[in-house]
Amino acid sequence: MAATTGKSPVSSSFVQKLNPRTSYCYQDSYSTINLPRRLRRIHSQACNNISSSSDQVPDSVHKQAKAIELQKLIDDDSRDSSISLPRPLTSASLSNLATEGSRLRVAYQGVRGAYSESAAEKAYPNCEAVPCEQFDTAFEAVERWLVDRAVLPIENSLGGSIHRNYDLLLRHRLHIVGEVKLAIRHCLLANPDANLEELKRVLSHPQALAQCENTLTKLGLVREAVDDTAGAAKFIAFHKLKDAGAVASETAARIYGLNILARDIQDDSDNITRFLMLAREPIIPGIDKPFKTSIVFSLEEGPGELFKALAVFAMRNINLTK
Repeated sequence: MAATTGKSPVSSSFVQKLNPRTSYCYQDSYSTINLPRRLRRIHSQACNNISSSSDQVPDSVHKQAKAIELQKLIDDDSRDSSISLPRPLTSASLSNLATEGSRLRVAYQGVRGAYSESAAEKAYPNCEAVPCEQFDTAFEAVERWLVDRAVLPIENSLGGSIHRNYDLLLRHRLHIVGEVKLAIRHCLLANPDANLEELKRVLSHPQALAQCENTLTKLGLVREAVDDTAGAAKFIAFHKLKDAGAVASETAARIYGLNILARDIQDDSDNITRFLMLAREPIIPGIDKPFKTSIVFSLEEGPGELFKALAVFAMRNINLTK
């Protein structure tokens, strides 16, 4: 995977053979090939209907009626096409997304209080964040028009890549339209009537547990993996567990009425997760700001094949970030 860099980059995805040029040409050909075919058919029908009554009205009336009917059909078709066809996002439209966040439904993986929910709200302020049980569900929700966008994690500065979402990017026809980075600050949570000495185990997402390994080892807590951090907080709150805690966010503690026994328990304070903003429509990159490009490709087996592929970027002075 290769990427160009720039200050405050905006991402655009290229999965398999997709790129800005083919995405743009696809949209252009869709507009100029499919729509006129329908218009030609409609035009013919309109003219035939008017011609059939030629012996009843003057010729000037025929022409005027045809012109009015034809314009009405074109206008109707334009309205239909604007509703049914997704338009590619332009770089100019991205600057308006933050202010239009209140109109967007944004999917994220997890339950309320998840870090992904905070990332979605950071990416699209005032949006309606929609929780999904699994990453797959979030992808499908966007594809089925149940939501407008999805914000999903792709890599963490300590835990590395989230390979599942790389695989899903190849399986689904969504496009990366931006990215947002979120500082992860883990807290040790417990029910109000529980104290640190009573805790024997701690629940959280596997990456969160790994990121707090030193602290949890010192406390002598048994680690139990669950689907997400906020889900762990919700579980111990719902079951009123006294011997179990959760590694989750301060927001999750507030939502589920839990006490914060310890803050910032991650082993490394520089704990950042990068989230991708996904949409059905691709971006047409502009020249007004630097763009980051993600590329997926495969190579034949053989000595130096990867070197040859990467040399293409080096020869053109294109920097790679990962």
